[in-house]
Amino acid sequence: MKNSYKNLCFLFILSLASNFAMSQTETLKLSLPEIIALAQSDAPDVLINKARLSNNYWQFQSSQSLLRPTINLTSDLPDLNRNIDIVTLPTGRDTFIQRAQMRTNVGLQLSQQVPWTGGTIFASTRLQRLDLFNETFGDSKSYFSTPFSLGFSQPIFGFNELKWDQKIQPLVYQEATKQFAENMEAVGFEAAQLFFELYIAQLNLKAATQDKANADTLFNISKGRFEVGRIAETELLQIELSAMNADATVAQAVLDLTTSTEELRNFLGIKQAIEFDLTPPTEIPIFQIDAQSALKYAMQNRSEIIGFERRRIEAESEVARAKSNSGLNADIFASFSLSKTAKELSDSYSSPLNTNERFSVGLNVPIADWGRAKSRLEVARSNQEVTSMLIEQEQISFKQEILLKVQQFDLLRNQVELALRAYDVSQKRQELTRNRYYIGKIGITELGIAISEQESARRGYMNALRSFWLAFYELRQITLYDFERNISLVKKIDFLNN
Repeated sequence: MKNSYKNLCFLFILSLASNFAMSQTETLKLSLPEIIALAQSDAPDVLINKARLSNNYWQFQSSQSLLRPTINLTSDLPDLNRNIDIVTLPTGRDTFIQRAQMRTNVGLQLSQQVPWTGGTIFASTRLQRLDLFNETFGDSKSYFSTPFSLGFSQPIFGFNELKWDQKIQPLVYQEATKQFAENMEAVGFEAAQLFFELYIAQLNLKAATQDKANADTLFNISKGRFEVGRIAETELLQIELSAMNADATVAQAVLDLTTSTEELRNFLGIKQAIEFDLTPPTEIPIFQIDAQSALKYAMQNRSEIIGFERRRIEAESEVARAKSNSGLNADIFASFSLSKTAKELSDSYSSPLNTNERFSVGLNVPIADWGRAKSRLEVARSNQEVTSMLIEQEQISFKQEILLKVQQFDLLRNQVELALRAYDVSQKRQELTRNRYYIGKIGITELGIAISEQESARRGYMNALRSFWLAFYELRQITLYDFERNISLVKKIDFLNN
């Protein structure tokens, strides 16, 4: 019965291993930096981040275009009207008369918003032609030209949307640029996590396979000892149970390896089935990271710093909006133009003497709103105060996070060295203990302890190595600085040439 169970376990393990091996059509030998570089170039998350940054870039360009003049061409080519309409005769009597006419006009206008005042200045030119169709008196045409027209529109005491927009939008784009760099480093951090999950899964399978071979060897030796009466049946049963547990451990290790491989493959955007041959980053970099330098780089590069300033200005703009909507509002409009009418087109542009002038002032004076405007203003001021306090607290937390991560990084470096020495010692102790058991010097309990300690030390070393490198890439992410090459990780992307 025991042998049947063992055979079934082996068949299950071999089936998983066979299916896993058959699905592999290519092997990629990659190191940790190569995995990260691959992830930051073609991973689906990177493409999404680039699309988001592109969206922010064109939003910024849209806001900047408001500072440039706008040229518009308007026309009606033509506007034909044949109908019976009421016309007032010179005698003052109204009558229905058949009318047939065609209007044609074309105009060109140049306008420019003024960010300092919030107003608009414009200049335009226009030409109109009127054709009258009359069977009794004959057809006729005439022209009306406005060669030059100049004017402006200016709100007084109103909210200057353009001025605040020009303060906020550049910060929004700078924040998005730094956020893109942070997202790229977040992709690198996740790639590092998946790298170590797969690498540890590979090591676990290798260790489980070795443990299984050792358990089988130990079981075979123990059966011989039991037959000659050198060990008790309980000890043999314990060794047999260990061999069965080793089979189950191998099966679980194969499943974990398959899962980790698929997760890394999907994250990298690789569609074909592949196998990874990972090179472990056992060489620990020797450079030191100064806490104040790390804080300086973070203050220069992180999007939160720009975000703090953007949020302050947005709160100020809301207060300004509330103020402008709570008092007197006025709009000034003025225009001046020269025009002329003529029967011929050339005559309509000859010495235009007719002047057209327009000037208006519109007022909006609140008399009673039962405190609505004051309430909106107080809400805006309260929000501004809350925003300032939150930003101040977030700045403190921001600095503390950087300093703490640097301290943790130094401690993790030391832990890797200690864990490696402990692993080396446990391997030697486990080998010596196993050899002593083979010659009958010690019992199974001492060997089990040595095996357990060696496995614990192996896992401790891999976890320490994993923690160190994840801390390293996390420091890159929160400072946006490459401490190995001493360069900033914030890059300018030219979408116009992409």
